[in-house]
Amino acid sequence: MSREKILAAVAKNKPTSTPLPQIQNFGNQYADLAEQFRSVLTTIGGEVVRVKDWEEIRAYIQTHFVGFRIITTIGELSDMAQNSWLQSDPHSLNNVGLAVLQGQFAVAENGSMWVTEAEMGQRAAPFIAESLALVVKTSEIVPKMHDAYARIGSADYGFGAFIAGPSKTADIEQSLVLGAHGPKSMVAFLID
Repeated sequence: MSREKILAAVAKNKPTSTPLPQIQNFGNQYADLAEQFRSVLTTIGGEVVRVKDWEEIRAYIQTHFVGFRIITTIGELSDMAQNSWLQSDPHSLNNVGLAVLQGQFAVAENGSMWVTEAEMGQRAAPFIAESLALVVKTSEIVPKMHDAYARIGSADYGFGAFIAGPSKTADIEQSLVLGAHGPKSMVAFLID
């Protein structure tokens, strides 16, 4: 059967549209969004570092990631990172030690951060690096995923992901492995 016939059959048998149900916003039950975010992210293997400015982020990276191949899409940190990677073949990112990217916002409920293709530079960047650092303004933490989806619902982006902690997997013997499918470590810089 041709592609056109299949698409015509699907269009002909398309169910009637129904409005989406109203979803209740459960409000903010957290007294301190930043503390809730920190608590959850550290529980799932990440690290949270509160910083005042870009210089504190720079100092942390220079202390903790010595000798790493660093990439970033953040202009304020571009002088400490490789610059040619944005136009490179994504396969050339296989030896990146640290990717430092901007998160649009964070979610206190589950310790995740929303990152789109615009912040990633290349879609592979946050998933192929040995370590991942995401920078989010403390004022950009929302309480719950309901708030997060309301925020991204009408935004225009080609690709985006909620990222929470380093890559993890566990087998039936309950042996947890970090970095199995992506970064071995993750740090979230909360900038005031």
